[in-house]
Amino acid sequence: MPELPEVEALADFLAEHATGREIARVHPVAVSVLKTYDPPLTAVEGRTIGSVARHGKFLDLATAGGPHLVFHLARAGWLRWRTDLPAAPPRPGRGPLALRVLLADPPGTGFDLTEAGTRKGLAVYCVADPAQVPGIARLGPDPLDEAFTEEVFAGLLTGVRHRIKGVLRDQSVIAGIGNAYSDEILHVARMSPFRMAGDLDEREIAELYRALRGTLTEAVERSRGLAAGDLKAEKRTGLRVHGRTGQPCPVCGDTVREVAYRDSSLQYCATCQTGGKPLADRRMSRLLK
Repeated sequence: MPELPEVEALADFLAEHATGREIARVHPVAVSVLKTYDPPLTAVEGRTIGSVARHGKFLDLATAGGPHLVFHLARAGWLRWRTDLPAAPPRPGRGPLALRVLLADPPGTGFDLTEAGTRKGLAVYCVADPAQVPGIARLGPDPLDEAFTEEVFAGLLTGVRHRIKGVLRDQSVIAGIGNAYSDEILHVARMSPFRMAGDLDEREIAELYRALRGTLTEAVERSRGLAAGDLKAEKRTGLRVHGRTGQPCPVCGDTVREVAYRDSSLQYCATCQTGGKPLADRRMSRLLK
């Protein structure tokens, strides 16, 4: 899933390549992709893209004097910038194409929103104000905002009786962090993903805050200036433990372990994060019975 660093890089890319250019046509291809109907999607056609912004994991294209085109790439969505788009509308089918945005000049320039797999979650909104998008309206503070201080972070964790891994991923608590970067942040902080957020002391909160800001900032800097098509590969190469089950930890050399859930998994290093004790993996427990 694209998370804060990748979406930030996509926003920078679109700001550079699309700002000031007119939207000629918008073609929704997947039936489920469009989540709003008023104003209609055609309301952005013929309007110039005035600015591009990121809200958590949402991308926001604001048209001059008109509505915003907002989209969320969900688990398997992506943005593909193209300079060879055909003038004819795309035909609906079983392929990954969900929506196409064609710019007026030069001809053939624009981007496709695609989504792999059968579980479709990519969402597009045409709204007068991005706050009308339910997912944006409930977002917590942005962790890269200057106002997101250690004191603010500590306040968000006070009294919370949930595991810190889930708290970091909760978009209503902190905007933009997903499964991958929560694993990375906790590894840098040398903290178990199963720790209760409300049990952390001042030192642990300070270390977690530094890990959070540092990990996200470094990921954004690595992605800055890359073409949209290169961002996925950059994310994979920059990860230390997430998605690296069975490989050596880059810090201590221990084997990266996994805890699997129904539709996701987390990765961690037992030596760095849990005092050498493996975390309970319910999937493996069921297999051993």
